Amino acid sequence: MKKNGFLLLLIAAFLCLPAAGRATDEKKAFSTHPITNQGRKWRIGYYEGGDYSNYQKYLAAMTRGLMDLGWVDPGNVIPENLTTGQLWAHLSTTLKSDYIEFVRDGFYSAGWDEATRKKTTEALLVRLAGVGDIDLMLAMGTWAGKDLATNRHITNTMVISTSDPVGSGIINSAGDSGLDHVHARVDPARYERQVQIFHDTVGFKKLGIAYEDSVVGKSYAAVDTIEKVAKERGFELVTCHTLGDTADEKTSGQSVVQCFQQLASRVDAIYVTVQSGINEKSIPDLVKIANKHKIPTFSQFGSKEVQNGFLMSISRAGDFKPEGIFLAATAAQVFNGAKPRQLNQVFEESPNIAINLKTAEAIGFYLNADLLAASDEIYRDVRMP
Repeated sequence: MKKNGFLLLLIAAFLCLPAAGRATDEKKAFSTHPITNQGRKWRIGYYEGGDYSNYQKYLAAMTRGLMDLGWVDPGNVIPENLTTGQLWAHLSTTLKSDYIEFVRDGFYSAGWDEATRKKTTEALLVRLAGVGDIDLMLAMGTWAGKDLATNRHITNTMVISTSDPVGSGIINSAGDSGLDHVHARVDPARYERQVQIFHDTVGFKKLGIAYEDSVVGKSYAAVDTIEKVAKERGFELVTCHTLGDTADEKTSGQSVVQCFQQLASRVDAIYVTVQSGINEKSIPDLVKIANKHKIPTFSQFGSKEVQNGFLMSISRAGDFKPEGIFLAATAAQVFNGAKPRQLNQVFEESPNIAINLKTAEAIGFYLNADLLAASDEIYRDVRMP
């Protein structure tokens, strides 16, 4: 393994960003002051493609942001370690607020099943377009975003936690959603920054990537972005195709393990993409394969997977506070009369570097002082699931 004796100028530049992240491309400002819906509470609904740990974190962070803005009583308790469905059930029955409510029967999930997704979407669209008893929908993830970013309804919709809402066709661009009732939070350069930092750190010539060979799979994996960086920097991209998001994580996990086995002998680094097959059950096997072949890995997901054994990642604040404040402010402006399309969609995360020292030792990767100094989260062991 080559020593990475370099000054991480790119990382240093990124670390000069404000710690809480930043919104860019300012649009018209609307009030975030709490108001009722003509004497009634604003009713919020939720739709997800399936259970995913980040979704719960975004929902909890947004709720805390609404507390900070005065929309929700600050005495509300938000439990940890729940599924999003469990958290929604808790919030819908216990939330204290004079202004908003999470509608108890307004929670929808496709369970990562295509047939269920189709039925759920149709039922939800009938409700939104016909009954019209929801004032704001939270569409969590790419599946939900694609299903609700449509002119088949006009209910205000915030699309949250998508890898690439532009590339997946949810919105037209970072500056324009394309639909008056749709807003999708986007960080256009997030994955470009990740791959650039990984390349600066490791100096690989062949980067492996495993993903589902579909429009959604390529969007999750940010394939277009990786190809762009590869062309600019002159490294080769080696791909392997996995099963997509399914309710059967064991089967999808096995497909990722098989891809890692194929890639390990062909590449000198692996970019670990977000997909259902990469989970706490499969990660130990993936780490073992990478370590056996002395392959450095970068988690697209974040520091949780670095704790579990991948070499490095760009992490975010553990409580998602900056994102939560941005989302809460967006919802507050919508309730104050803004059309989602009028509001800024761009929110750039500040890149906090996470690295696992034990994994670095296992693959013989030299950690120079510059890299360690630029790391915000340093793990000295591998956390077992």
